[in-house]
Amino acid sequence: MEENFATSESILQELGEKRSLRVAYSESTLEIIVPLPEHEKSKDLISDIVKILLNIAGKSYEPFGSTTFKRENTAGVEPDACFYIKNYQRMIDRRKLEPDDQPPDLAIETDVTSKTTLDAYEAIAVPELWIYDSKKLRIYLL
Repeated sequence: MEENFATSESILQELGEKRSLRVAYSESTLEIIVPLPEHEKSKDLISDIVKILLNIAGKSYEPFGSTTFKRENTAGVEPDACFYIKNYQRMIDRRKLEPDDQPPDLAIETDVTSKTTLDAYEAIAVPELWIYDSKKLRIYLL
């Protein structure tokens, strides 16, 4: 499994940071996905809903878009969108994640071309995951 994780890390480095592909790795499975316009529109709409709900609740947040989060030798995910809420102050103006950074408080996945599995998000310890699929929004508290 460690070898497979190293392979996924090599692929991420080779693809670089400025790419349109989404990459996820968990339990020896590597997914590389190209988002469709339908995917992006749904992601934007759900992200906007999250922002509205947070504003109504009077909560500050820092959106982190599609950032790569990893747990070495175990899992790596790139949510379609994510938000720091509890630790938002630490993440303001951050250009790169540090090894001791917490995962985001909320991750959003839009399943148009593939199906999100919870395993990687559980391994990375993301507390809340919203998955939009076929006009259904599922909210998972991990």
